[in-house]
Amino acid sequence: MSAQPRSAFRSTTRRRLIAAAATLPILVGALAACGYGSDKPKDDPAAAPAASSGAKKLSADQVKIGYFPNLTHATALVGLKEGLFQKELGATKVKEYTFNAGPAEIEALNAGSIDIGWIGPSPAINGYTKSGGTNLRIISGSASGGVKLVVNPDKIKSLADVKGKKIATPQLGNTQDVALLNWIKSQGWKVDAQSGKGDVQVVRTDNKVTPDAYKSGSIDGAWVPEPTASKLVAEGAKVLLDESTLWPDKKFVITNVIVSQKFLKAHPDVVEAVLRGSVKTNAWIQANSAQAKADANDELKRLTQKALPADVLDPAWQSIQVLDDPLAATADQEAQHAVAAGLLKAPKLDGIYDLTLLDKVLKEQGKPTVSAAGLGTE
Repeated sequence: MSAQPRSAFRSTTRRRLIAAAATLPILVGALAACGYGSDKPKDDPAAAPAASSGAKKLSADQVKIGYFPNLTHATALVGLKEGLFQKELGATKVKEYTFNAGPAEIEALNAGSIDIGWIGPSPAINGYTKSGGTNLRIISGSASGGVKLVVNPDKIKSLADVKGKKIATPQLGNTQDVALLNWIKSQGWKVDAQSGKGDVQVVRTDNKVTPDAYKSGSIDGAWVPEPTASKLVAEGAKVLLDESTLWPDKKFVITNVIVSQKFLKAHPDVVEAVLRGSVKTNAWIQANSAQAKADANDELKRLTQKALPADVLDPAWQSIQVLDDPLAATADQEAQHAVAAGLLKAPKLDGIYDLTLLDKVLKEQGKPTVSAAGLGTE
């Protein structure tokens, strides 16, 4: 990777978005985002590689892409830094926007402030449901895994010891909150989903302050995504359970790619180019893991002013798998878990996936097509 300054080859600017409230009302459901990173989008003249001069322009002059400064959004972090998306887009310029909460990203998509975004399954499902299925489509997978139950080993030595303890999740109704509530139910224990009180006390705590809460002793553990899980381990916590072990083939969706239905209809060639960049980026990450990890950490430093130390970065990176498959069946199961917890009314998810362009790109690359688990547009 070139050591030249990022500004030498990036020229577009990052505009500031006004974030919406961190949690959507529990009307259709309390599914919200999981994330770790900057609080707000930041203006940055080095936000994206310059469009290739003389290259063929697609049907749009630009495409506005949103993502989190989070390792589970590695496809976006690495693909944008390495210029792999811009290469596929030619003269169509990329404009980047970063978010720290899924509801804010959905709000931006609804407002037309972004066209395509990397986001967790819960806010995508909630956004789709609240719009009556009119605002977005999930068009690809991006990452699996990277979620763990980490605990204070002095207080919790076995899964049975979790009963009666205080366990943090990032947000009421978010992906990890639903996963913990479902796991608690599987143990035969009872917790009131709204208050978090019961056989286990579920404490909703922002990922950014969870390590301090752990150090102060106000929580005994946490069911959290990376890199928060590895931050807690660096503070002396132990991994009690990796959520991947609860899923078939140890895979479950943590990040998908969504697109505005309006943009998809108007600019399918641009969406196809972004998906081609995504597929090629995932292949590049798999073939160049060490450089990809360094790229992702460089981006985190640029976006949050703080890189992750090796004792956090290395285990966090190892637990996340980039992939193209949206793992639709697991997203549907996560939604059913939220329904069972009383956080979501039974959602109508028919048509939430449109994998037509992804399958086209996968065939071009000699890769197998993927399933929408009966929730596709066809």
